[in-house]
Amino acid sequence: MSARRVAFFDVDETILQTKTMIAFWQYWQIHRPDRGPRDSRDPGLAGLLTLPREEANRGYYRLYGGVPSAELAEAGRRWYEEYRRGESVVVIAALNALRRHQRCGDTVVLVSGSMRACLEPVAEELGVDLLLCTEQERTAAGVFTGELLRPMIGPAKAAAVTAAMHALRVDPRDCFAYGDHASDLGMLEAVGHPVVVGGDSVLLAAARAGRVGHWRVLPSTGGPLEACREEIAA
Repeated sequence: MSARRVAFFDVDETILQTKTMIAFWQYWQIHRPDRGPRDSRDPGLAGLLTLPREEANRGYYRLYGGVPSAELAEAGRRWYEEYRRGESVVVIAALNALRRHQRCGDTVVLVSGSMRACLEPVAEELGVDLLLCTEQERTAAGVFTGELLRPMIGPAKAAAVTAAMHALRVDPRDCFAYGDHASDLGMLEAVGHPVVVGGDSVLLAAARAGRVGHWRVLPSTGGPLEACREEIAA
């Protein structure tokens, strides 16, 4: 398989106006409170947010240990169906950029530290070509163990993007990447056209320094899905 150009998009606060892992956990706690932490010593999500990013990421997925993958996937679809009806759902400028790449025939890839349960409904609605995300370990019976096969945060994002460009046989100088957080820096620097979404100070400093390619900055203004559909039709 080969492509002419590839556009890589982070998801949380780049395409969607939320942190999917936190938003989904809140939904999960309401609809499946029996699946929450059972041990009183378990810090739960609030405690995890005080830990270093990679440690917190692994701790988050341990919260789903013992959950059948099919159950989590169905909950993810229900969560997204509820979320997508909101008034501030997407980052308008970034989603419009994604649509422009699609109209140009570019391969579009979502790259996220979140999980398939949250992201597959998003990928399906947006009609993207590939989803690179955190992969959870599961048993032969399809039950999550709480451990990870592949995290997708920080350096792992850059590595996955680089591997995807190699597999698709594209020149990195022709490719695009969109991200909103300092942890996306490696991914942005892996391509010739990095795009900062929002006002992260680390990314803006990199854009000013112009270490690679031609950097652009997009606003992080949010809106409903319909706002993007209207822009496309105009």
